[in-house]
Parts: sequence; C-alpha cells; structure tokens
Amino acid sequence: MRDLVEIGMGREARRTYQLDDIDIVPSRRTRSSKEVSTAWQLDAYRFDIPVLAHPTDALVSPEFAIELGKQGGLGVINGEGLWARHPDVQAKIDELVAIAENDFDADAPVAFLQKLHAAPLQPDLLAAAVAQVRDAGVTVAVRVSPQSAKSLTPALVAAGLDLLVIQGTIISAEHVAHGDEQPLNLKTFIADLDVPVIAGGVSDHRTALHLMRTGAAGVIVGYGSVEGGTTTGEVLGIGVPMATAIADAAAARRDYLDETGGRYVHVIADGDIVTSGGLAKAIACGADAAVLGAPLAAAAEAPGGGWYWPSAAAHPSMPRGALLPVAAGERPSLDQVLNGPSSEPYGSINLVGGLRRSMAKSGYSDLKEFQKVGLNVRA
Repeated sequence: MRDLVEIGMGREARRTYQLDDIDIVPSRRTRSSKEVSTAWQLDAYRFDIPVLAHPTDALVSPEFAIELGKQGGLGVINGEGLWARHPDVQAKIDELVAIAENDFDADAPVAFLQKLHAAPLQPDLLAAAVAQVRDAGVTVAVRVSPQSAKSLTPALVAAGLDLLVIQGTIISAEHVAHGDEQPLNLKTFIADLDVPVIAGGVSDHRTALHLMRTGAAGVIVGYGSVEGGTTTGEVLGIGVPMATAIADAAAARRDYLDETGGRYVHVIADGDIVTSGGLAKAIACGADAAVLGAPLAAAAEAPGGGWYWPSAAAHPSMPRGALLPVAAGERPSLDQVLNGPSSEPYGSINLVGGLRRSMAKSGYSDLKEFQKVGLNVRA
C-alpha cells in the first residue's frame, strides 16, 4: 500500500524516500570482496562494472569514453553536445572553465555554454567521435533527445553505434503535440532500429512500465540530479525521490517480466549518486546499473578540468544546471576513482571497490542477488 499523507484539506501526497533516507542491512553470511562480481549485461553487451557516464561534455570526450570502456563501464557521448558542433572542443571547454573560475557573474558560464551549443550540429564531427570510440574496441553509446532522435540516429548507426540512449529530463512513451510538431513514437522507432535503446528518465511505476512496453532494453530512472549542479527542481518544480523511484521501476520490471513471459528490461539509476555508498544503495533498491556524473568528473581524464555541469545546463531557453567545481589541484586517474586506492574516508574515490565491499559485507556475490538485501528507513 502506498504511504499517503494529507498535505492540506482534500489534498494528499505520497511519502517518498531519497537514497540518503535508507540504509543497507546485512543479514546473512559475509564473504570476501574478491568473490563478488559487479558484471552485468545489456542485450549483447557485457560490462564489468555497473557504471555509465552522464552524457555531458564536462565528462565524456571520445578519449574518456574509451578509457571508461577499458575499465569495464560505458561512456555515453552527448550526440547534441560540443563534440557534434565544434572541431576544437577542448579549447572551448578550457575557455568555459576559465570563465567559471574568474568571472564574478554567476550566470556568465551558462551563457557562454549556451553560446557554444548554439553552433549548428555537424553530423560528420559526431560520426568521427563515434568512429574513434568504436575503433578502440569498446562499446559505443550516444545520447540524443527525443526531439532529435529521428534526424540523428541514421548517421549514428552508419558510423557504428552500439547503443542508443534517448534521454530527456522527463520522457514518456506518448507525447501529445499540436501543429507541425511530429512527436517521436518510441514503439515504432525502436522496432525499426537494429541497435538496442535505453530510454528515460522516468520517476514512477506507470511511466517505467510504458517505456518498457516500447521495446527499450533499458529504462533510466531520474534525470541526473546532483546537489549544487542541477536546478530542475528550482526551474520546473520536478524532483525524483531516487530510492522510491528505483524501487517503483524495479516493480515495473517484474510486472513486465510476467506480462511478456520473460523479457527483462534493465533499470538504470541516474541521480544523486555521488559516493560508493550511494551506488550500493541504488543497486540495493533494484537498479541494474547507475549513471554517474560529478564523481567521474573529478578524474584526470575528464575534459572539464575539475568542473562538472549536466547536459541540461546548455538548454537554449531554460537551462537547468550550473557549473560545479568537483576537484582542485592534482586529480586522480579514472582507474583510481573507480577502483582505488583511496585515502579519503567519504566514498568519492574507489566507487566500485566500495560497492564490492558492501556486497561482500551483506553476503551477496552478484548484482542481481544484492537487489534482495534488506533495507531500513531512517527515522
């Protein structure tokens, strides 16, 4: 039964929970972390760690996607970002970071980011980025918005795309439009594609189930929120209580599994996961993998130079993100961010190592088993 509370006369709201509101409860034998597997598989693609990179230019360059792929994760290129608009992206990002570091006008970095994104899309540049990652022998994933999926996908498939990510702040299986706008019919669009599709974000059981029925191989829960860097709540009033939303999507996955007689759709958490403990809690709530943004942006390989901003920060008329400093001085390698060792006690380094240890302390040997671990809600 849903936990409803009265917020005023005749108006009820559901009580929901963030990842910080819950704790993992070990209740069985422990095991060595060396005996724990963090591998998962989406369609024909196997990954050693349940980590995807948020599709922002602050994080995912072709080189970063290659390195994360070699580490066993999945880097997602922003198909409508700077790598699809400019031939000298790193120089543009360095200029953006200089503005963020030196300009006292807090709006100046976002205004410059919008200016960079106002340049026209150049499909050849995007195809070259895809080819670079593909030639390195790792899985290639690109994010497009629902509005641009029809126009950009053919060139991406021709360039060697492996996984297509159709992602917006909030996405549904049915979009109502008027006039000349031609909404994307996800069900027919996915059916006509030869590559698997990950779609999202969603925040509730019903929308997750609808997206699963379109044929998506994975459903993203959340919109990549991170404290101090994402302003969707302030701009739109929309928030996603990640613990509840992941659990709801996992329930939709079970319902869809029964409905189809065995088709499994992966649940991918995307929001408020900045530590190894948060990653472990997301899996414990039912996620198969998680999208990480700010934690990975601290890596030396990230093009943002120690700064992070979500992909929605560049929206031309309603930006929903700010530039967030995530690292100063000498930055750790991506390998260290993921696998350690770490000298800081807060869970921002050795992310996968922390997940492994949490699974081992709880006695579970793989991710699917770990989804059954006990949980407590903090008072």
